[in-house]
Amino acid sequence: MKARRSRLIEAPRSEVWRVVSDPYHLARWWPKVSRVEAVQERKRGTGTLWTKVLETRAGRSVRADFRCLYSKQPSAYAWEQEIEDSPFAKVLRSSQTRIELDEAEGGTIVRLEAEQRLRGLSRFGGGFMLRRATGAQLEEALDGLEHVLVGGNDEGGEQHG
Repeated sequence: MKARRSRLIEAPRSEVWRVVSDPYHLARWWPKVSRVEAVQERKRGTGTLWTKVLETRAGRSVRADFRCLYSKQPSAYAWEQEIEDSPFAKVLRSSQTRIELDEAEGGTIVRLEAEQRLRGLSRFGGGFMLRRATGAQLEEALDGLEHVLVGGNDEGGEQHG
């Protein structure tokens, strides 16, 4: 199951790259992320590890671990969720997110793609609902990114250089 969304964001690609390629910034723009912990940076980004602390509708915190699959400055960044031995293992087999950035007149075209493979019986009934929810999550991420870069709001996340 894949979901894709894209948007022109009125910011230079270098500024967009600075935000999307730094896990510490995820709390500023990625939906439901209250904070990022335990970042273990690797040279040039590929292989970097981090933990997102997600907040549920009920206000509970859920931890999810991630690993950077590739970092191609200034045009592409991708991560995958570490599923095994996590609360997500009951439903997901894999989950990857890709970001592509292209220069455009007036800013940067940001393309987000999420690819998730379901496990067990979830594969049969949950695909449509998951695709719709994931598409909404990508739209919300683009809204957040646009707000951070164009709206200038630095609340909700730690600055990291």
